[in-house]
Amino acid sequence: MHYALDIRTFLFSHYFYTGVRIAIGVVGFTMLVYNVADMQTTMTVFLGALCTSLMDLPSPLRHKFNEMLAGVLLCTVVMLVISLAAPVPWLVSAMMVVVSFFASMMVVYGKKTMPLQFAALMVMTLSMENQVPIADAILHAVLFLGGGLGYLAYSMAVSWFLRRRIKQQVLAEALFELARYLRIKADFYDVRHDLAAQFNQLVRQQIVVADKQQASRDLILRDLYTKQDGLLVQVHLSMLELYEQVLSTHADYAFLRNHFGDADVMIFLRDLANKAAEDIESIAYAITRKKASTPTVNYKAELRAIQYEMQQMSQPGPGQASEEALTVLRVTYNKIRDIMEFIGQLHQATQNPVDPIPILPGSDMTPFLTQQKFKFNMLLVNLRWQSPIFRFAIRVALAVTTGLWISNHLPYMAHGYWIVLTIVIILKPNFSATKQRMADRLIGTIIGCLITMLILRFVHNPMGQMAVLFAASVAAPAFTYVKYRYTAIAASVQILMLLNLLVPAGHQGVIGERLIDTIIGVVIATLFSYVLPAWEYRDLPKLLRNVLKSSQRYLTASRDLLEGKVKDDFFYRVCRKGFMDSLAALISALVRMMDEPVTKHRAVKELNRFIVQNYLVAAHIAALRLMLRRHQENFPEGPVNKLIEDTYLEASEHLAEAQRILAPKPRKRGGAVTVSPEAPEQKALSGKIELIGPVTPEPLPAEASSWSGWVTLQRRASLLNQDLREIVSQTAAIDNILRKN
Repeated sequence: MHYALDIRTFLFSHYFYTGVRIAIGVVGFTMLVYNVADMQTTMTVFLGALCTSLMDLPSPLRHKFNEMLAGVLLCTVVMLVISLAAPVPWLVSAMMVVVSFFASMMVVYGKKTMPLQFAALMVMTLSMENQVPIADAILHAVLFLGGGLGYLAYSMAVSWFLRRRIKQQVLAEALFELARYLRIKADFYDVRHDLAAQFNQLVRQQIVVADKQQASRDLILRDLYTKQDGLLVQVHLSMLELYEQVLSTHADYAFLRNHFGDADVMIFLRDLANKAAEDIESIAYAITRKKASTPTVNYKAELRAIQYEMQQMSQPGPGQASEEALTVLRVTYNKIRDIMEFIGQLHQATQNPVDPIPILPGSDMTPFLTQQKFKFNMLLVNLRWQSPIFRFAIRVALAVTTGLWISNHLPYMAHGYWIVLTIVIILKPNFSATKQRMADRLIGTIIGCLITMLILRFVHNPMGQMAVLFAASVAAPAFTYVKYRYTAIAASVQILMLLNLLVPAGHQGVIGERLIDTIIGVVIATLFSYVLPAWEYRDLPKLLRNVLKSSQRYLTASRDLLEGKVKDDFFYRVCRKGFMDSLAALISALVRMMDEPVTKHRAVKELNRFIVQNYLVAAHIAALRLMLRRHQENFPEGPVNKLIEDTYLEASEHLAEAQRILAPKPRKRGGAVTVSPEAPEQKALSGKIELIGPVTPEPLPAEASSWSGWVTLQRRASLLNQDLREIVSQTAAIDNILRKN
């Protein structure tokens, strides 16, 4: 369950704060206008504030201002154009198609422009029946602009005063998701959970963790002035250290299950990991309440139980475990204890405000931060048939055209804006997003219509309807990323109440007609989701190449850090982030592909295994780094560096081979793909995750004879290259399948 669905955490989350902030700004500003103007003027101002609020998301202040100002200006232009064209039916239809196309093309600038695209399409839809003289159209645009700028000023002022509070909430969310990540890892010790399913769940949660950590970076590593800012930076950096420690705890779970599957020690390990996750959640909760965190979770029972079990297993007798199995068990146990130590440091980080400058002395954080890039050239480059965004824009324009045509031919007094609004709400750039939200939109709209019908039957006072509008305005943005069906219900109530105040219904059947219009819009959006689609499998080769290239950079940076060739881990962190981002992009594409028709699935099992093996590579590198850092004072530098260098050279060869396999193939005339003769044959594959077994270490060098970590280090290095060899095999299998299709 999402952490924000718990009422205890929801009320302190940025989701609830965002909803309240938006509702107070939109409805409160509208009420001020209502005291000095008529309802028509008030609702125009309300619409300006509402469309601007769609861009009011947790973001650095400079980014927020740019995004919201762009929304105000763009939506004002759209409203003016549509209002001027409204008296001429054919002209307004043509302009709506044009606006739909260009608004959808804005998605080329990334997911942050999705609210801007929807805001433009929403104001277009709500303005299409605004048949007024030219002077009134200009006046309405000015009032809309005033509402948007008024909300912009309000939002920036509130966000400035609450800037540290927003940082705390976003940081806490990253910690909650990290705790969820650790809970998934805890289930690896439970034999009732299938290993393959757990790995798939784990790598998907990694997308969420990476996304929330990036949101935390974007806010916390900017605008550092006070010791409280320094405290948040300190907690953020401690969280990243903890994340790498959790990542490094990968063990040979199949080996552990084979030897200890029936033993209580596995349950104790699971419970210990779950308690660690609970400890992280307590820190996150303390941060949302602006309090220092103190340890409240007691690990003693599980620690003593595991120690007792290991002691019993080491005793001669029927229950004695092999030395190899006990070694793997001890290493796993010690890594979880290390997690507990890092959690203790995280508790301490919340207690001591510090100056932010010594924490980040002269470091350029730019590589870690999201940069706004809205170059016009990007739009021009994507005005081509091969661009998925261009095809999406055409798809939306065609769907809107169809919706307008159908609304003009319905036997009852149709509300064309409602059909079009349903279409633009549902249609998304990829098939997966359209499919996922289709049911929620339909069910939410139906429930919202029924709720609004009841409200309008019993509440006739405009002030009472405004109160309902306020409640819906809180819920709609608050649940957008938590439980979308709730957002769909609230948004339906919100829009219906707005339309009722703006264009009062003249008969009792208006809600029923809007229900029919909703179903028509859903059907149109569903049909057009298959028009000019951008199936995910077409982007797989590029995404795979990105993973392999970023993996090579990450491997090189890791080698330099482990061998002491660099003074700090800055470049290592940059490369690690790049690798995780590229892997997250591939996982996201795979998840979206699984929502597409079965005929559009490609190499699902092979991709799953490729992703898992790359995850294991990151886990091995993290484990090597933490191991050497912990024993940096007494490890034999010469033999260790030679082992690292040899491992790096072999690993680089594997990655080079995988990249060669995926290199773009020359095409013959007619578009037939030339098959590379030297590509490795596809290895027989199963859908199960088969983990590598124990590795027999080479003889210990004389100069390393006193260092107990040599065997563990060598085993981890060997596992790293075995996983890379498996990546090469999966790359060949994926390439073979994609070329056949």
